[in-house]
Amino acid sequence: MQLFHSPLSPFVRKVMVVAHELGLADRLECVPSAAHPVNRDRTILARHPLAQVPTLIDERGDALADSRVICEYLDALGGPRLFPPAGPERWRALNLQSLADGLLDAALLVRYELTARAEGERSKAWIAAQTAKIEGVLGWFEGEAPGFADRVDIGTIAVACALGYLDLRFADATWRDRHPGLAAWYAGFAERPSMRASRPPGV
Repeated sequence: MQLFHSPLSPFVRKVMVVAHELGLADRLECVPSAAHPVNRDRTILARHPLAQVPTLIDERGDALADSRVICEYLDALGGPRLFPPAGPERWRALNLQSLADGLLDAALLVRYELTARAEGERSKAWIAAQTAKIEGVLGWFEGEAPGFADRVDIGTIAVACALGYLDLRFADATWRDRHPGLAAWYAGFAERPSMRASRPPGV
C-alpha cells in the first residue's frame, strides 16, 4: 500500500499512529508529497480529485482519502481494534475523533491564514474565531481527560495527534498551563512507541 505523506501533517500522523498500533506500518510505502491548499500536488490529483494528504492507495489500487476513512480501513485490516463495535463506546470514540479533527481544522486554517496569505490580506477576526474554537475544544478535552485513562482507540489517538500539532505549530500557545489534566494525560500517551515513531522531524 502507498500513502501520500507529509511528515508535518497531523492527519498523516494519525494514520501512522494507527498503522503502528495495528502492526501495519511496514506495509505502508510513504510517498513524499507537496499537498498545499492553493497549489495542489498533481501526482495525488492524478489518483484522487481532492489531492490531499493523507491519501492511501489500497491493496486493490483504489485511492482512499481523509484520515478518518483511511484509519478505519486499516483497522479493518488489522483487527478491528481501534474502532469499537456498534454501541455507546463506538460513538464516544468517533465523537472524540470528530472533536480532535475539528480542532485541527481550525488550527490549520489559522496556519494557512498566517502563511498562505500576505500580511495585508489576513483577517484578525477570522484568526480569533478559529482560535476560539481551539480553546473551546481544549476546554472540553480537559473535562473529559480523567476518562481517557489507559484508553487507546481512534478517539484518544486523534486527540494526541491534535495536541502534538499544537506543540509543533503553536509552541507559544501554553495550552498545558490552562489544561493541566489534559497535559498530564498527554505526557504519558505521547511516549507510546506509535507516537514516538511518528513524531515530526525536529520535534
